[in-house]
Amino acid sequence: MRASELATLRFTGGYWLQLETINREQTIPANFRQCTASGRFAAWNFDYRRGQPNGPHIFWDSDIAKYLEAGACSLAKFPDPELERTIDELIDRLVRAQAPDGYFNSYFQQIRPLDRWSNLRGDHELYCAGHLFEAAVAYFYATGKRKFLDAMCRYADLLVRSFGPGPEQCKGYPGHEELELALVKLAAATGCRDYLELARFFVDQRGTEPNYFQLEAGGKPSPVEVFNDLAYFQAHRPVREQSEATGHAVRAVYLYTAMADLARETGDQELTAACHRLWRSITREKMYVTGGIGSTHFGEAFAAPFDLPNEEAYAETCAAIGLIFFAWRMFLLEKKGEYLDVLERALYNAAAAGTSVEGTRFFYVNPLACQPGATLANGRHPEPRPDWFGCSCCPPNVARLRASVGQYFYELDDNRLWINLYNDSRWESSWRDRPLTIEQRTAYPWQGRIELLLHDWPEELTLSLRIPGYARSYRLLRNGGELPHALVDGFAVASAPCRAGDRLTLELEFEPQLLVADPRVRQDCGRVAVARGPLLYCLEEEDNGPGLNTLTLDPESPLQLREAPGLPAGTVMIEGQGFREPPFEPDAPLYRPWRPETPAGAVLRFVPYALWGNRRFGEMLLWVRLRG
Repeated sequence: MRASELATLRFTGGYWLQLETINREQTIPANFRQCTASGRFAAWNFDYRRGQPNGPHIFWDSDIAKYLEAGACSLAKFPDPELERTIDELIDRLVRAQAPDGYFNSYFQQIRPLDRWSNLRGDHELYCAGHLFEAAVAYFYATGKRKFLDAMCRYADLLVRSFGPGPEQCKGYPGHEELELALVKLAAATGCRDYLELARFFVDQRGTEPNYFQLEAGGKPSPVEVFNDLAYFQAHRPVREQSEATGHAVRAVYLYTAMADLARETGDQELTAACHRLWRSITREKMYVTGGIGSTHFGEAFAAPFDLPNEEAYAETCAAIGLIFFAWRMFLLEKKGEYLDVLERALYNAAAAGTSVEGTRFFYVNPLACQPGATLANGRHPEPRPDWFGCSCCPPNVARLRASVGQYFYELDDNRLWINLYNDSRWESSWRDRPLTIEQRTAYPWQGRIELLLHDWPEELTLSLRIPGYARSYRLLRNGGELPHALVDGFAVASAPCRAGDRLTLELEFEPQLLVADPRVRQDCGRVAVARGPLLYCLEEEDNGPGLNTLTLDPESPLQLREAPGLPAGTVMIEGQGFREPPFEPDAPLYRPWRPETPAGAVLRFVPYALWGNRRFGEMLLWVRLRG
C-alpha cells in the first residue's frame, strides 16, 4: 500500500483507534525489545564469528523486516523521529553488509557463505528476501527515502538475473512463499516489469516436472518429515491445476495472494479460476468459524476437508493474517462482499485473538477450546500468551497488520467508491482532481449503526456500502429518508446521486445469532457458536466456572447484552439461559450406565473470542452444547 492509502484514513475513536494506539505505543516497541534481546538486531552487525553462541538464524531477517514494515506503516500516519532514526540505523547496517552483487542474508553471509540458494525448499532464503522487499516498499511510501528501496532493487535485480527459464538460470522457487507477492509490490513501486515477470515465473514454475525440490534433494529424504510431501509446499502439481488448499497454511495463502495479484495485474483468466477454486476450498471446507485456517499441528497445515478440531486447532495467527491478504486481493480482483466478509471475520477474531489487550503478549496458535493441563497433539500443554517465541513470526506480523489496517476500509476506482469496513474515522482523498472527504461515526463492532457524513463528494461518483453477510436485515437512509439503492454482490449501491453535505445512516441488524456448522464438521455436531456482528463469542471459566462442557444452552432463551467485567471498556458480553449437568460423585467409576437426570439451571456468559485469555487463564469453549 502507498503511504497515502494509510494517511488518508484517520481513526477518530472507537475500536480501531484503541488498537492502533496500543500497536504504536506497545506492540511495535515490544517487538523492538524482543528483537534486541534475542540477538536478531545484533545479527545485522555482521560481526559473528564461528563458534560463538546465538548465531544468526535462517528466518531472523524476516522478523526484522516485518518490524521495519510495521514501523514504516506507523510512520505514514504518525511521524516519530526516534522510530525513524531506529529504522534508518538498521537500514544502514543492511546496506553496509549487502554483497557487491546485491545479495543480503545475515544467516548465509555469516554462517554458510558458500551455500547460497542451495536449499530453496527448507532454508527460507527467498522468504526473507520477500519480507525485506515489502518493508523497503512500505518505508519508501512512508518517508520518500530511497536508500532501503534501492538496496532491495539491487537484490531483486540479482534474482532476476539468477532465476528464470534461461539456460544459465536457476529453475527453483521459494520453499516458503512470500517473495512472489513482494515482487508484485516492488514492481508497482518502481515500475519495473522484470519484477512482475519474476513473480510470474515463480508461480508458474511451482509444481512443474521435473520437480525442482526433488532434484534439489537428490533423491534423499529430508529428516523433517513434512518436507517429503510436495503438497506441504503446494508444489505437488502446477498451481493452475490445483483445486484444494493443502500443506503449510501460511505458505499457501501467501502463494494464493500472489496468484490473485498476478491475475489482476495481467488479466490471466486461468489463474483467476485457480484462485476461485482455492478460495472455495478454504472457505467452504477448511476454515474455522473464527476465520482461522490450518487446523493441524502436524506441519502447521490444512487438514482434510471438514476436519476442524477445536481443542487441537492450530490456526496460526500468521495464517489468519495471510487469509486477510488473500481475501483483500480477491476483492480487488472481483468486487464482491463475500471476500470482505471473510476478511472481517479473520480480522476481528482469529487474527485479533493472537494479541493480548495490552499488546505485548501473543498466541502463536488459536484453538477454539482450551483445557489447561490437557496434552495436545504436539505434546505440549495450553499456556497463557507468552511475550515472545523462538519462532516469532506472529508478533511482528500482527504489528504490521494493525499498522496498515486502514488500507482495507475504502476502495476507489474510475466511477465508484466502495466503503468496506466501519469505524469512527475521517477519510480524505480525491477523485478526478476533486476532493473526497467522508466521516464515519459509529460504535462498531459493538453496535450496528453507522453514520456517514459526505463533506466533499462529486455527484457523478457512485457510492457502495458493504452490507455484511451476517446482517439479516438493514436500513440505509439519507438525510432521514430512504436512500434508493440496489443490493449487488453484498453492497448497497446507491441508485440516486449523493451530494456534499449528505448524512447517510446505515443500520445493520445486530442481534446475537446462533450458528451451526456443516454436519460434516464432526467436532461441532450438536453444538452452536454465538455471534454478534463480526464477533464470535466464547465461554470462559472466569465467568462460568470450571466444566464448560457440562453446560448446555437453551436455544429458546433470549440472549441478553451485558458489560464484560475485567475487559476493555465498552466490551459487550452476551448472557443466555441454559443448564449445567450434575457431576459424577467424587469416587464414582469413570463410566456408568446412563440414567435420566434433571440438570440445574445456569446462566451462560459469553465474551468475545478475540479477548479470551486476558484475565485468569482457564478453560475456554467456543462451540457450546445445545439443549435439545
